[in-house]
Amino acid sequence: MIKDSFKRNSVLVLLFLICLVASPPCLATEKQTVFKAGAATSNITPPLGQLIVGGWKPIPATQVHDELHARSIVLDDGKTQVAIVLCDNVGIPESVFDLAKEQAHKATGIPKSHMLLASTHTHSATTARGPSKVIRETEFTEYQKFLASRISDSIQRALYQLEPARIGWGKVDEPSELHNRRWFVNDTSLLTNPFGGIDRVRMNPPRAHKALDRPAGPTDPEISFISIQSLDQRPIALLANYSLHYVGGVRSGEISADYFGYFARIITKKLNGENQHPPFVGILSNGTSGDVNNINFTQKNGRRYKQYEKMQEVAEKVASRVQEAHQQIKFHDWVPLGAMTANLPLKLRKPTPEMLEHFEKVTSAPKNKSRTRHSREEIYAERIAGLKDAPDEIKIPLQTIRIGDLGIAAIPFETFTETGLELKDRSPFAETFTIELANGSFGYLPTPEQHRWGGYETWLGTNYVEKDATTKIVSTLLKLFHSLKDKQSSTQKN
Repeated sequence: MIKDSFKRNSVLVLLFLICLVASPPCLATEKQTVFKAGAATSNITPPLGQLIVGGWKPIPATQVHDELHARSIVLDDGKTQVAIVLCDNVGIPESVFDLAKEQAHKATGIPKSHMLLASTHTHSATTARGPSKVIRETEFTEYQKFLASRISDSIQRALYQLEPARIGWGKVDEPSELHNRRWFVNDTSLLTNPFGGIDRVRMNPPRAHKALDRPAGPTDPEISFISIQSLDQRPIALLANYSLHYVGGVRSGEISADYFGYFARIITKKLNGENQHPPFVGILSNGTSGDVNNINFTQKNGRRYKQYEKMQEVAEKVASRVQEAHQQIKFHDWVPLGAMTANLPLKLRKPTPEMLEHFEKVTSAPKNKSRTRHSREEIYAERIAGLKDAPDEIKIPLQTIRIGDLGIAAIPFETFTETGLELKDRSPFAETFTIELANGSFGYLPTPEQHRWGGYETWLGTNYVEKDATTKIVSTLLKLFHSLKDKQSSTQKN
């Protein structure tokens, strides 16, 4: 009997040892499957008197219609942490974002390469830009320093809110508010440019004009979104992405987050996220909308909207589509996260001798004589003069983020829709979207073909980098996407 008992005990000990050897990886895997998320907002409203940019001539802020925010999400898969922040601003330079990343990294330990910081592109926020989009700043204004610290604060606060969570993503179309704003027109008087030449394409042509031919590019009606819930299905955050420029319709001198701010409030109500703790955070990022706005140029002016009315209408429409699609998405208890970055060298465009000669005549003309053919000649004379100290080449930050089988591209330009569509089409991930004005703000980014057609977005002083930049940017982002995909596949095999 003692012998039998010894045998049984020996077998049990052996089984225990086998389990002990096998269990650490199992336990580690189990630990890693705890997916966490947190979200927070920080107020980034500047003081009155600072200049609102977005129009041709900046004006001082005299009133705050609605507060501006940095809206943050932090995700954690047990191994990797990723932060995404959207700021209510027309465009924030790379140097200011880098300052924010440095502060946030010191406070949280999240790698700077895993932080995606972007602007929404509201045209009714005061500027965070310096004098040049291509000459890096070394000294910061008080608002730039304030903005960087508040972005860092929002990341820290989101990290402190981390809790076990579920995540899902979806998409839905809303085409009615999207119109390509670049048009081929059959009237050369509508095609003059500030450089003394004639373009083939006009940005924002007169509505219902007889010379309108056809739009010069596509639109992307897709609203992509990511939704995050606690394990008991309390909404934590929702990040949506829509390829539409700002809407506008504000009172002169008033600060506003535009339809991006209204969306944040409306989606909170629609997902029953009001009056909870921690607060729900709704976010709308700008997709690839450098050539798209919500003006239907084939129709004459319709009814007159009251100030702020149109942006509310657009936000309501986008939020409603998201709410409908939200009911169908599948939530995951765990997904892998990843992020990769690259600094891509791009040559800067330089003024031609013909441009310099043209603007010399513009600036030397008597002020009391109107000799200009184009109303923006003096503005572009100033911009061209500002390029004399610009370097020959800059390195632009590119980034990709992986959330399960969803890929996010980050581009630091106002990007044309066709570039976003190409990335969606060629991405190795099941779903993909692009956030523009991310990690920097270097002006417009037309495709090589759009450069040949001309128009506002292609003018030097609006665009600064080499004309085939999109080809290099898309190629680099796709390499980053494939590296993220291959890295995860390799991890799963191991």
